[in-house]
Amino acid sequence: MLRLTWAQPEDLLGHELRQAAQDGRNASAVAAVAARWRTAGGWDPPPRAGVSPQPASPYLRLLAEDLLDELADLPCASAEDEPTDLDRVKSLCPHWPRRTTRDPATVTPAALEAAWLGRAVGCLLGKPVEKLPLDGVRALARSTGNWPLNAYFTARGVPADLLAAHPWNRRSAATSLAENIDGMPEDDDLNYPLLNLLLLQRHGRGFTTVDVARLWLDELPAGRTFTAERLAYRNLLCGIEPPRTARHRNPFREWIGALIRADLHGWTNPGDPAAAAEQAHRDAALTHTANGVYAAMFTAAVVATAATGAHDVHACLAAGLTVVPPRSRLARAVTDAVRLARSHEDFDSVVDQLHAAYGASHHWVHAVPNTALIAAALTHADGDFTGSITRAVSGGWDTDSAGATAGGIAALLAGDPAALPDRWTAPLKNRLATSVGGFDGAGFDTLAHLTHREAARP
Repeated sequence: MLRLTWAQPEDLLGHELRQAAQDGRNASAVAAVAARWRTAGGWDPPPRAGVSPQPASPYLRLLAEDLLDELADLPCASAEDEPTDLDRVKSLCPHWPRRTTRDPATVTPAALEAAWLGRAVGCLLGKPVEKLPLDGVRALARSTGNWPLNAYFTARGVPADLLAAHPWNRRSAATSLAENIDGMPEDDDLNYPLLNLLLLQRHGRGFTTVDVARLWLDELPAGRTFTAERLAYRNLLCGIEPPRTARHRNPFREWIGALIRADLHGWTNPGDPAAAAEQAHRDAALTHTANGVYAAMFTAAVVATAATGAHDVHACLAAGLTVVPPRSRLARAVTDAVRLARSHEDFDSVVDQLHAAYGASHHWVHAVPNTALIAAALTHADGDFTGSITRAVSGGWDTDSAGATAGGIAALLAGDPAALPDRWTAPLKNRLATSVGGFDGAGFDTLAHLTHREAARP
């Protein structure tokens, strides 16, 4: 029996109920929908997997679809503070950065190679423990003397009962544990930057959201999409056009998917965080709304500021916040996370407080807690590469995506592949695996050259 992850209506409804509570839709109306679902025999979605093991009856599936639409029609209390439309976003940002004249000379091919490498290393570090709860991440690392986290995870020496309680990520262990690494394995955290490189090569920086959609249909296998991206892809195939693709029966529209696509928009707009954020918005609008879009804009602006080599990590994070509505949940979460990181010497205590604030209310892939964790890791490590990736991954939640974004930013600040410790980069062997056409086996030096070419295009 095929149970397609992140797509079954009977599993989507529970996620939409949670989303409705987070964005302030009418509580009594949401409770009434939840009660109808429970009375009919509906269930909560699995907390970490993408699909429940049992299929729904035809009646229950149709009910789930109807209730998804009913929830979508409820007015949203947060809409005024958290718009998705770019002009409205700008109107709420009192310190929106002024557009500058791009100078591609401010970012070097070496810095871009470091950024690509850093993104890959951070992703690879987090891959084996993706989907595991925080206590599992900590226990696995401690069992091999790797805590505080300071090296790739290994299965050597891990007690069998611990592995039974907290098994490695099924898809990733064979290619991402220290003893198995042989080049950079495929991952969506690298596939999306590659797709955005293709996007700029074909359409230039004036691309539209429709251009993104067409590129995905041409170049992105549907099975390589997850959460919001999978549902937007489904919506496209059903004839739904952007930006409605982000909203229609898509409870993952404020999750992390748009954030992991944002680095390339920053890399190709060095010193111009406004342009980077606007590019990220056009990309994110295919799949995400509100805080899901802001996470991408924030990341792109941070990266664009870091790309000049003229600012420390704290200034870069501050620049990122200038493109996020200040009363949004994402802005508040990032601001609080940076404050926590500055006021606690022990990063574990920072993580514990973040999990206390968001763990019960947010899915482990949601953009708000993950963006907060990335900002906290970069702040606490003062932008140091090893410190940033290990802190981001040790914080749990979406470990490979948080590690990738923190690693790309910290490596870009380092400015050169030689500045990254060899123990992290050597196992990658300057080789990337991907299903994105034309890039399988590409070296990070080649990707840096191609990215620099796009940064220099008018």
